Amino acid sequence: MASRSVVGRLQVAAGDDGKRSPALASPLRFSFLCGAFLFLLTYGLAAFAGNQKEEAMADSVRMALSRAISDPRPPIPQFADIKERLDYLHWLGEMSDRLAKRIPDRQVRIEFLRTAWYEARRAGLDPALVLGLIQVESAFRKYAVSPVGAHGYMQVMPFWTRVIGDGDRSKLFHMQTNLRFGCSILRMYLDMEKGDLFLALGRYNGSRGRADYPNAVLASWRKWEHKP
Repeated sequence: MASRSVVGRLQVAAGDDGKRSPALASPLRFSFLCGAFLFLLTYGLAAFAGNQKEEAMADSVRMALSRAISDPRPPIPQFADIKERLDYLHWLGEMSDRLAKRIPDRQVRIEFLRTAWYEARRAGLDPALVLGLIQVESAFRKYAVSPVGAHGYMQVMPFWTRVIGDGDRSKLFHMQTNLRFGCSILRMYLDMEKGDLFLALGRYNGSRGRADYPNAVLASWRKWEHKP
């Protein structure tokens, strides 16, 4: 809404007939309006970026999260049978095609998808949900940093590295670390909310009880669904 407001002011300043208005006579005023527009455009797009709140948690929950984060196993999928493996390969191919414009490098894209699939399944989450959340949170930008300081693909707040990690926030820019933190935290919020995804997503975003963020993620989730 704020971005549209600034655009509207620029249009009024220019005049409906496209002629230069006295409102734009000052280069300083014009520069200010352009700067305001770019600022709002940049931070308006980040309105949904993660803002998890540091809150008290039981020692058992903290320890469980810490163990989940420190699991050293590489993201190698395991399949019960050949059909399950073929479904995975079809999913990987389809998602790679869909993601090509956002992550042009095929090798990076395949590594990202393999890791996202592994970490989602490991946390008991639908990979499509995780991809939808990443689209809303960071638009698949590995080094995204929000105005409140959330890091990486899943916009994990740095305090988590102190609470359940080794305190090194730079690791949140590592692909698997970021996805593991994000998936584990969302899983914890789902358990805290007794399976209520709407409330869990709100908690993940620091906006529990408000509809905008959960609705955005749920809409994005549908775009990444795969039907074998």
